[in-house]
Amino acid sequence: MSESVKVAVRVRPFNSRETQRNAKLVIDMDGATTYIKNPDNPSAQPHKFTFDYSYWSHDEFTTSADDVLEASSDRYASQRRVFDDLGQGVLDNAFKGFNCSLFAYGQTGSGKSYSMVGYGPNRGIVPITCDELFKTITLSPEPGVKYEILFSMLEIYNEQVRDLLSKNNPKGGLKIRQNPAEGMFYVPDLRKVAVASYEEIEKRMAEGTSNRTVASTNMNATSSRAHTVVTVVFSQIFGEAGKPGARKKTSVVNLVDLAGSERADSTGATGDRLKEGANINQSLSTLGKVISVSLSYSCRNSNVSPMSNTNRPTPIG
Repeated sequence: MSESVKVAVRVRPFNSRETQRNAKLVIDMDGATTYIKNPDNPSAQPHKFTFDYSYWSHDEFTTSADDVLEASSDRYASQRRVFDDLGQGVLDNAFKGFNCSLFAYGQTGSGKSYSMVGYGPNRGIVPITCDELFKTITLSPEPGVKYEILFSMLEIYNEQVRDLLSKNNPKGGLKIRQNPAEGMFYVPDLRKVAVASYEEIEKRMAEGTSNRTVASTNMNATSSRAHTVVTVVFSQIFGEAGKPGARKKTSVVNLVDLAGSERADSTGATGDRLKEGANINQSLSTLGKVISVSLSYSCRNSNVSPMSNTNRPTPIG
């Protein structure tokens, strides 16, 4: 696996629906390896998969007085541990001027939003990353360097892009454009807000989260019905503009909470929920193809265009 790509898997506790149905635990983890047992044949050899990280968050934790989930053993992967392994690398690359993306992918109700955004005092990767960005700037400023930070938040709902920091989105959604020179996709009319502190980002995230499209299904009471992309454009300005040696180093960080894949018979989806689920599954399938072909390209094992099997560009890096 390329050093520029890391893959992690995380197992969450049973939810109330699973507990009521006497669900069986078929997952086990040892270091970076995940084992999946056959519930119909427990004595059979489990399937084994190795990732960069396998996070056990199913049990072995306690809840503090202020509702923070804390590890009761070294095995438990807390929100902070997940950030230290994954989010810190994103932050380090941002200071080096690299563009980077981190996204959560999985079935509906699998805990993606918890890992990415978090709930209550149990903050996820997105808020911790933004908080640590400003802490690093404040505590370890580089002499002669000025910083600019822009924040934006969008969702892709039923194949349409909506600005979550705006109450007025055009019918049919915002347009996606491609910059051939830079090889990137962008949304020209997306609102980008300059922020000077984590508190400002926290306020904008709360605003955007309140505008997200969520709905209840049989599998998830707060199911995300759209893919959410938080983008932080981080610029470091060296020297004074117009003077010799002046330069600007910019990193674009995409933090993506993908809507979960789902099966209509399990979610009980009908009407709008069914249409949403079909679009979610289609877009996730397209993303999977793009990632697969892109990785093949990086290994020089394929001559197929990354976009050859898609009808539209995906705005997720």
